[in-house]
Amino acid sequence: MTFRAPATSANLGPAFDCAAAALELWNELEVSEGEGVVVEGEGADELPADASNLAVRAYALLADPAGKRFRFTNRIPLERGLGSSAAAIALGLAAARPDGDPEQLLAAGLELESHADNLAAALVGGVTLTWEGRIARIAEALPLAPVALVPRARTSTEASRRSLPSTVTHADAAANAGRAALLAAGVAAGRAELFVAGLDDRLHEPYRPSAALDGIRADLPAGARGATLSGSGPTVIVWADDPRACANVLTDRFPDHDVLELAVSRRGVM
Repeated sequence: MTFRAPATSANLGPAFDCAAAALELWNELEVSEGEGVVVEGEGADELPADASNLAVRAYALLADPAGKRFRFTNRIPLERGLGSSAAAIALGLAAARPDGDPEQLLAAGLELESHADNLAAALVGGVTLTWEGRIARIAEALPLAPVALVPRARTSTEASRRSLPSTVTHADAAANAGRAALLAAGVAAGRAELFVAGLDDRLHEPYRPSAALDGIRADLPAGARGATLSGSGPTVIVWADDPRACANVLTDRFPDHDVLELAVSRRGVM
């Protein structure tokens, strides 16, 4: 049996810790009779080829991995804010329980992944909201296309979270609530102008410095309408109505980054 799980981009600006989109960039897990763990693809030499592999650990939450052989293929850049961990966990959960209820799988997976937003989108696809263990899939697509600007440098999510303040001002909280409402309206209605108006954030992006994000916002590439950090970064998602033109400009401006023209995946792990 072979399973695929998508990359994800969480937060989408102001929807901190509750919204994410599944992306057309896939990791794979093949489970067969036998023994052992094989790891292939990007960063394969950094990922454990034993029972401590995250996909195998997720499988073990719901089924006995004894007598199974796992072949894991990684294509999602590691520690770049694109949900590589959530994809691995979604793969293990789905392989152990192919017909599992997504919210039950989410509850199980949170033992390994503390950020429900990425995992929810990896499980069900599309654009999702999550709260108190619930998942709402609010759209199959977004009104603008995501173009990912992926640096060579990495970011630890936990280290990035330590940079966030424990409190924010009432003004920032109110501004973020308004922008999150605009964002959700734009997603649900498929209206790009509302989506773009809702991308501004005051809860996490100001505390996660990104020269790339600042530079893109100050001088939007041709075909681009806005930009956000993907999760805790360092990847920047540039939201474009002409993704090819946008990607061409980004490639020229950031030669030391990878530029990925992506799309929202309507499918989650499968």
